Amino acid sequence: MKLKYGVALIPLLLAGVSYAQESADAPAAQEDSTATMGEVVVTAQFRTESIQDIPIAVTAFGEEQLQNQRITNALDLNNLAPSLRIGSGDAAANPKIFIRGVGLADFNPSSSAAVSMYVDGVLYGSPLSQMSGFYDLERIEVLRGPQGTLYGRNTTGGAINVVSRGPTDEFSYDASIDYGSYDRLNAQFGFGGPIIEDVLSYRIAGMVLQDSGYTLNRTTGNYVNDSDRWALRGQLRYTPNDDLEVNAMVSYFQNRGGARQIKSRALFPADASVADATTGLCAAGSYYSGLCTDAIGYMDTSSDPYSIETNLEGVDEVDVMTSSLEVAYHFDTMDLISITAFQSSDRDDVENTDANPLQMIEARYAAQQAQFSQEVRLQSSGDEALQWVVGGFYLHDDLKDNSNYDVLRILRPLYMTDDNPLGISPADSVGLFGWPYNQVTDSFAIFGQADYDVTDKLTATLGLRWSSDTKSMDYTSQVENGLITLLEYEDETTFSDWSGRLGLSYQYDANTNLYAMYNRGYKSGGYFGGNASSADQLEPYDNETLNAFEVGSKSDLWGMARLNLAAFYYQYEDQQVFALTTRNGITTQVLDNAANSSIYGLEAEFSANLTDNLGFSLNGAYLHSEIEDYESEGEDYSGNMLQHSPEFSLNAAINYAIDLNDGSQIFTDWDANYRTRVYFDNTMNERTSEGDLTLVNGQIGWRNADDTLEMGVFAKNIFDQSYLVGISPIESLGVDLLSYGEPQMAGIFLRFNN
Repeated sequence: MKLKYGVALIPLLLAGVSYAQESADAPAAQEDSTATMGEVVVTAQFRTESIQDIPIAVTAFGEEQLQNQRITNALDLNNLAPSLRIGSGDAAANPKIFIRGVGLADFNPSSSAAVSMYVDGVLYGSPLSQMSGFYDLERIEVLRGPQGTLYGRNTTGGAINVVSRGPTDEFSYDASIDYGSYDRLNAQFGFGGPIIEDVLSYRIAGMVLQDSGYTLNRTTGNYVNDSDRWALRGQLRYTPNDDLEVNAMVSYFQNRGGARQIKSRALFPADASVADATTGLCAAGSYYSGLCTDAIGYMDTSSDPYSIETNLEGVDEVDVMTSSLEVAYHFDTMDLISITAFQSSDRDDVENTDANPLQMIEARYAAQQAQFSQEVRLQSSGDEALQWVVGGFYLHDDLKDNSNYDVLRILRPLYMTDDNPLGISPADSVGLFGWPYNQVTDSFAIFGQADYDVTDKLTATLGLRWSSDTKSMDYTSQVENGLITLLEYEDETTFSDWSGRLGLSYQYDANTNLYAMYNRGYKSGGYFGGNASSADQLEPYDNETLNAFEVGSKSDLWGMARLNLAAFYYQYEDQQVFALTTRNGITTQVLDNAANSSIYGLEAEFSANLTDNLGFSLNGAYLHSEIEDYESEGEDYSGNMLQHSPEFSLNAAINYAIDLNDGSQIFTDWDANYRTRVYFDNTMNERTSEGDLTLVNGQIGWRNADDTLEMGVFAKNIFDQSYLVGISPIESLGVDLLSYGEPQMAGIFLRFNN
């Protein structure tokens, strides 16, 4: 039975997440019952610090907030932190992460992201792995702005630091179960404790997410866009004495859910009355009128975003295995830390790329990526005037990828002859086209940062990092699995550069910290791993550099509120830009360097505990982005906004609890996320954009007096907004491929712990 809770639950819900920067633990009440703000601690600078003391724009989400928001993958973080945008056209891999307009939209795994992701100190460098670590979490830290000194290259936008719950010296367990719309089951668990008291402890955690799909395939009558994934993590902590701590971790993630099923929007007018006078394509109001077709004559006449017609219902198979060993030795005044990690990521995704029941384009994305990393740090400890860290980093990454597009198979009979029994015609884009390649990366870095207390109030920061990447590419373009070779390319290049930070922070008074920072970040150059039709597409592109200037303040107000402000200006050089463009009548992928771009903006984060039982937060951002000088394939994009960069975004949340006589509580949470128009490519074409959007989520429930049991009802996207998370314009085939976010999801939940 397909269960779909509808809007009947709305009157019960006052939705959402707890205030965005509150500690996961409830703040302690003062004797006069006045609410106070709990301290939020982060490890953004490799040491435990209050979020209010560090001169970095950071948003931290605690354990309770992550549970209430039902964060199960990277996409669920979209718009929760100021200036954070995350989207994806894939079911279980390749999130497109943007912070303050800085990111990369390329879905090919060879490309370097502009926002790096770390899970328990381990770099998740492959986009194949970045949807896999989101369960049994202690917190998530979103670091905005270049983080090149401590986190390395490929952090021009920032970094996301995911911290899982670790082993403890006391036995504990917890579990949560959600069940609701589309038979969705989301279950998580964790337990652990001592094996040898004060010496050896463990934790085991896992998750399962399954549903029956929320999109109807009218061709088969089946529901698609279904979920089927699970993960398991095991950890050991060894502390034989006060000086040595060893943490070992092994995790595994598997996805066997359906491939992302996209919606067709035909562009070719079948009747002149529906043609746009400027573009010659179908006018916006006529897409599903029955008068617009794609290149082979298909038209989808249903405007329902969750109703499609497709001949292929594929599966997005993703397997990620990660193991790490962290060893920390504590000297009298310093710590020596080593983090060794290995990760393998495998993907085999079969999908109907054309979004129609005819055989126009069917794709298979097969990739295997193996990554070894080693970091060693020596850093100060204690409360001396000089805090410092020095270290080195090494990464070896081996990527084997083979994308195949079966293009226009429906037309093969037209080309069949005795000499051509397969009916292929590469010149007319009819055939099975493949692009196998092997990219190997060896990366080295040395880094250091010092924070010196010039006075009791003034601290100076200086950081510097040198990184060098040697990349080799062995690439082939072929037809019919090598029957015809169209292109071969082999090359090796080294990309090196420096990143760093320089700034001051000033403790104005006990409750206010001011800072001014300059950060330089860069994203490594490389080779294009997409579908190349000519050798010039494979020539290495250059490093991208970003110079960032930021001022900010962090204030605790009246003991019950918190206000953090930031203003920034960015200047890009050689920005790496991915685009779909038309070359010789064929839609082609292009990745190259734009001349330069600029970004400036403002961010504000406010949170307050108005009473012991009432909390509120309001976070917002203003972002101005502009491509200053960029031409590609004869198109001039100068003056356009950067993609995935809404001008305004806002997140508001409120949580309230009612005390009952027996000590238990009725609680409710509410949150709303708003953003203005977002563009999915560089054209600033309204057709490839999504207008203003507001999403509202919520829950209402009961918890017992011991805070060991919770149950209730929840809803995400309460008002059932249909919204786009990505658009791929394939004008040469007369179609836009539309990826929609999830519809309304509602259900019941149960959580318990000891």
